[in-house]
Amino acid sequence: MTSLARSLAALLIGSAAAVALAGCASPAPAEDAEGLSIVASTNVYGDIAQSLAGDLATVTSIIDSAAIDPHSYEASAQDQLAIANADIVIENGGGYDPFVDVLVEGSGSSAIVISAVETSGLLEEDHAEDAHGDEEHADDEHAEDEHAEDHGHIIEGLNEHVWYDVHSIAHVAEAITEALVETDAGNAASYESNLAAFLTDLESLEADMEALAGSLGGGTVAATEPVPVYLLAELGFEDGTPEEFSEAIEEGADVPPLALQQTLDLIDSGDVRLLAYNEQTESPETQRVRDAAESAGIAVVSFVETLPEGEDYVSWMRANVEAVESALTAA
Repeated sequence: MTSLARSLAALLIGSAAAVALAGCASPAPAEDAEGLSIVASTNVYGDIAQSLAGDLATVTSIIDSAAIDPHSYEASAQDQLAIANADIVIENGGGYDPFVDVLVEGSGSSAIVISAVETSGLLEEDHAEDAHGDEEHADDEHAEDEHAEDHGHIIEGLNEHVWYDVHSIAHVAEAITEALVETDAGNAASYESNLAAFLTDLESLEADMEALAGSLGGGTVAATEPVPVYLLAELGFEDGTPEEFSEAIEEGADVPPLALQQTLDLIDSGDVRLLAYNEQTESPETQRVRDAAESAGIAVVSFVETLPEGEDYVSWMRANVEAVESALTAA
């Protein structure tokens, strides 16, 4: 059973118990707290929401530490109370944080739920590519089945780490702002002003990334997990990692020996310019790949799934870009 399956099973069994244990949990945001109450699955979306809401909302991030692996997180009674009291809930979706949907359903919450995967625009792009490649199998009914808007389910073939796609985050920010205005129309002007400022920062970052892509020269990269692949693609790189390797690491499963060997062969091929390393899912296999990369003189850049302390979303993404540039310049 994968870590995702274990998490789902634990949540389904424990959702009723969570309500009973609520009296023992740490205080959750009060229902009568001043302003709106927003709950985000991770501090990445929590930070974005706070940037857009300003001091008109209280934002609670369920996962706010790099020491926690979001893939295997098991929600608490406190989390369920926070969801129950929320006006807006933000999740990544795509099977990344299924505990959010279990909590929403278990608490009877009437909050507006925003899925970053669904609002990112990536599903539409994926469907367009499918339709272009095989028009005979692109009827609407099949497409709806394939890309059903069920937040908690894994979407086959989609890299769900959409927060590393700066362009997608612009769509997510627009969806959050729409929910803020819908919930608190009296402060619509403030929310829309905050959105405009946030989008301006994103556009500046995208422009810098486009310029850097032209000077870095592209090439092949490897990754212990597909977390930063969108960002690396924007910088002109192609991920050559065997899919079976990265999937096993992401799911906390045993890495097939052949997949590990293929990954080590890729590292030894001389074609890889950079190894993207996710420290939150470190394992003996990822350590072997990192050791091989360092021995081969390949630049290694660490990436995490949660917002580091002292950073906001834009400064964090910019720091990741600068880390890639520095590593390749020094190599």
